[in-house]
Amino acid sequence: MGWSFGEERILWPASVLAGIVMCAAVYGITRKVSSRCIKGYDGLSSMKKVEWNNRGFSTFHALVAAVVSFYLVVISDLFNGERIIDKKSWLSDAMFGVSTGYFLTDLVMILWYFPSLGGKEYLLHHGLSMYAICLALFSGKAHMYILMVLFSEATTPFVNLRWYLEVAGQKTSNLYLYNGLALFGGWLAARVILFIYFFTHMYFHFDQVKSIFRLGLYSILTVPPALAVMNMFWFWKIFKGMLKTLSRRKRQSENGKAD
Repeated sequence: MGWSFGEERILWPASVLAGIVMCAAVYGITRKVSSRCIKGYDGLSSMKKVEWNNRGFSTFHALVAAVVSFYLVVISDLFNGERIIDKKSWLSDAMFGVSTGYFLTDLVMILWYFPSLGGKEYLLHHGLSMYAICLALFSGKAHMYILMVLFSEATTPFVNLRWYLEVAGQKTSNLYLYNGLALFGGWLAARVILFIYFFTHMYFHFDQVKSIFRLGLYSILTVPPALAVMNMFWFWKIFKGMLKTLSRRKRQSENGKAD
């Protein structure tokens, strides 16, 4: 809390720009490293290469966001004590700026290549995420709750690895199976159980929640539930996919024993 509004006005655009630069840099690094080290990358279609590289900076942002969010909410003492709804730090501001830069970059790419990089649900997800992050950034309110939602990005590396393995023709590999199980467990923890805790925490601190400005109150009562519904929809698809993979593995095992 110990910085001026003038310093914030420098930090906010600088961190957004840093997020955009990060995406561009990781996109280029992913392209160069994959071309040199990943067999079959050069044989992909141009659109597959774009998505491959896009998922590179998506994974990088997810790891950074998860680490910073976990540190601020769990390890640091930032949100200890009373009036947690008003607490923030330069690091939470910077993380929100970087994430805004990421979501903005990814949203532009999704729109440019629409619908190859994602359909309408991705537009909705990114739009709601950017709105909630920017509102918290500019108002200085509810940083802990936005960080909790941002931590759910921790599941993104598993989603992207599954896609990489599918493109590489490794759907029958053990790594694909183990990653699918990790994705199911991670999604359950970070996008289902965590959201249950999120809403429970809001309920027991609703006297603080309802004290913020009206738009913020309406937003925190609508945006997280909307994201939770989307998470449950995707969780159901992940669950069905995991059952399908396990069933296929079981049939293959039984056929091998029969032979």
